[in-house]
Amino acid sequence: MWTFSHSNLRLLTLLCSHFLSAVLSTLFSPTCQLQGQFHLSGMHKAGDVVFGGLFEGHFFSVFPDLSFTSNFDVLGFRQAQTMAFAIDEINRNSNLLPNVTLGYSLYDNCVKLSIGFRAALTLANGQDEQITLNETCVGSPPVVGIVGDSSSTRSIAISAVLGLYRVPMVSYFATCSCLSDRQKFPSFFRTIPSDAFQVHAMIQILKHFGWTWMGLLVSDDDYGLHAARSFQSDLGPSGGGCLAYLEVLPWSNDPTEIQRIVGVMKKSTARVVIVFAHETNMINLMEEVVRQHVTGLQWMASEAWTAATVLHTPQFMPYLGGTLGIAIRRGEIPGLKNFLLQIRPDLHHNTSYGNSMVNQFWEFMFRCRFAPPPAGWVEAGGALCTGEEDLENVETEFLDVSNLRPEYNVYKAVYALAYALDDLLHCEPGRGPFKGHSCSSVQRLEPWQLVYSLEKVNFTTPFGDQVSFDENGDALPVYDVMNWISLPDGGAEVLTVGEVKGSASKGDELILDEDKIFWNFESNQSPRSVCSEDCPPGTRLVRKKGKPVCCFDCVPCPKGKITNKTNSMECISCPEDFWSSPQRDHCVPKKTEFLSYHEPLGICLTTASLLGTFICVVVLGIFFHYRRTPIVRANNSELSFQLLLSLKLCFLCSLLFIGRPRLWTCQLRHAAFGISFVLCVSCILVKTMVVLAVFKASKPGGEASLKWFGVMQQRGTVLVLTSIQAAICTAWLVSASPSPHKNTQYHIDKIIYECVVGSTIGFAVLLGYIGLLAILSFLIAFLARNLPDNFNEAKLITFSMLIFCAVWVAFVPAYISSPGKYADAVEVFAILASSFGLLVALFGPKCYIILLRPERNTRKAIMGRVPKMTVWRYMNKAELN
Repeated sequence: MWTFSHSNLRLLTLLCSHFLSAVLSTLFSPTCQLQGQFHLSGMHKAGDVVFGGLFEGHFFSVFPDLSFTSNFDVLGFRQAQTMAFAIDEINRNSNLLPNVTLGYSLYDNCVKLSIGFRAALTLANGQDEQITLNETCVGSPPVVGIVGDSSSTRSIAISAVLGLYRVPMVSYFATCSCLSDRQKFPSFFRTIPSDAFQVHAMIQILKHFGWTWMGLLVSDDDYGLHAARSFQSDLGPSGGGCLAYLEVLPWSNDPTEIQRIVGVMKKSTARVVIVFAHETNMINLMEEVVRQHVTGLQWMASEAWTAATVLHTPQFMPYLGGTLGIAIRRGEIPGLKNFLLQIRPDLHHNTSYGNSMVNQFWEFMFRCRFAPPPAGWVEAGGALCTGEEDLENVETEFLDVSNLRPEYNVYKAVYALAYALDDLLHCEPGRGPFKGHSCSSVQRLEPWQLVYSLEKVNFTTPFGDQVSFDENGDALPVYDVMNWISLPDGGAEVLTVGEVKGSASKGDELILDEDKIFWNFESNQSPRSVCSEDCPPGTRLVRKKGKPVCCFDCVPCPKGKITNKTNSMECISCPEDFWSSPQRDHCVPKKTEFLSYHEPLGICLTTASLLGTFICVVVLGIFFHYRRTPIVRANNSELSFQLLLSLKLCFLCSLLFIGRPRLWTCQLRHAAFGISFVLCVSCILVKTMVVLAVFKASKPGGEASLKWFGVMQQRGTVLVLTSIQAAICTAWLVSASPSPHKNTQYHIDKIIYECVVGSTIGFAVLLGYIGLLAILSFLIAFLARNLPDNFNEAKLITFSMLIFCAVWVAFVPAYISSPGKYADAVEVFAILASSFGLLVALFGPKCYIILLRPERNTRKAIMGRVPKMTVWRYMNKAELN
């Protein structure tokens, strides 16, 4: 609970005021109508409770010299009159502050910190005359609250002092976000949103149009510098934008510095320029922009110069046309114009409760002077003011109440103080919010009590806007979005094209009517302002080293990864069975690869397999038809039939390697292949051994060897040798069965369907056993190669085994090094090549003799040099047939 007394405050402010009076009287001439020893210019009205106000009645022009001449500010005076109107309206309202008459004491700050500070201290201590330090400081406070100031810098200085004693100050135009610091400014409130929200509002517009690359110009004061800090903070990692440059506009007319800044703007690729500055800064800047002819820029104005009509000139509009700006909320104040028309000067000019500011306004409007006029005024042809002049006969913007913005904030500020005071005075005794549950009264009113009540104010204006303050003293934020439209005469019309509202629940909300926006470009479209173009889907964003985050390169995603969003930072991997599309913007199922019946390679191999099978059937038919001829009988017809059947199985088993691998095909293909070839090679081995035995039997004492190669022994040998392979296959299938497998490692963009052998040892034993039998057949046939030619098959068997072994020796490295379906193709090719080799080498010559050379298919031709009795005895006993 704050217990600062009003007497302590008056002591402090009296000292400060006395010091400032001495200083200011030596610095300023009466150009601000400060007569005598620096009397403040103001307007006053007595009342039970008095509200203070600080307004811009005059402004100083310091350029091009230091003469410190002042000019009357008509709009600032209208803002002061708005406060007077609001108080008059409240006094006529029986529902608000009944039985209490409000008064006001309004001062001109002359747009100077020193004068505004003096005026604020004067309001706080209630003295407008030379004072002495021993004056008794007792009684009610001169004012319970102050409306003002319009400048952030002045508000900071004034509120820092008055805040020590909790004197409420409600600003209508100070926007610096620093004033939201409740520790430093505990009694400061405002009806205009802070620059923090103004920055948020501008960022909303930037996001709406996709502008991520912009320049920022700020004035060299609290207003501009705090706005720059807010922009840099809010445009951080989550802000979605970057500053191409940040420049501080000098207050002094420094041509060199302004030329440098405009040069930076001209060279930059940023097409959007945001300016947080004042009219004076903009005039100096735009003159240099025109001089350097910097076009093609989209300007964004802060509320400080959005409505600056001084810039609406044919010189500037070709460059500033299409400007988007943030403006204070426009409001309507019924009855204000009539009130302004009733203004009349105070001809008696009482310094305590007179209206010297009104008199100055009157002199400025009608170019006259009140008596007594300055020396030489009448002689120079100057008119004397009568007070009867008619404002309606003067062409001035003073009476234009169609676009009330700062005035509307003044109106809300006065009503906020009034509602806070009304809440205090409606306190029920014994249930008050202060010490001992006490209440306040008009006679015992303290400024800090009004601060307490202001924090709870909540009302709605006749225009429909809600007024309340948050924990930092800031009003509910709302801004109008304005657009400068170039007119044919070179002027401009400023239209409202949207609004930005802020709320605790919904956040910032931007509403724009884009059809109304005028763009100062040939395309009449929103400009493009980015450092780097968006990275499309399929690429990822890589920031450029040493550049802002908005400057980046777009790098395509690697194979197997995608992005389906714009400006993605990372590429994501596709699922295992999917692969990236050529554009890398979505995942597609991976291509599947296996030896198919529908592709050319599969068709060729299938055709070769079926052709080999057909040839085996044909040869088998030929041999069966000519089974009683010597050539068939002499070459062991039973083994020949078995060999043809096994070759047929070899050709057919190759079909198991074609088509999508299944569990049963993987298990069956190698078993069928292994057993078929062992059966084939076993027949060849037995046939070779029989040939060798027959010719050994032709020698003296060799007939005994024939008894070991009878028909039963031949069949038994083939069965045993084949059974061994069947046992190997069974053990392999039981221990580690081959199975289908999706191979995604060999080709990352394909799924290769293959059969894994399960046990490499089992596969090696299977092939090794076939190879062992083939080598054994080859060696025996090689030993019998020089036997009589007409009967001997040894040379043919030797040649066929040589082909067989060569094929399978070449198969091993080819199979290991072949990827995917080509491994199956190599195995099928080896099966077919070796089968065709055996078929052609063993049966080709015989079929040639049977079909084309029948004269050689006789006993005489077959026996040749072999002893007749040995061969035919063997044949007649059916040992060979």
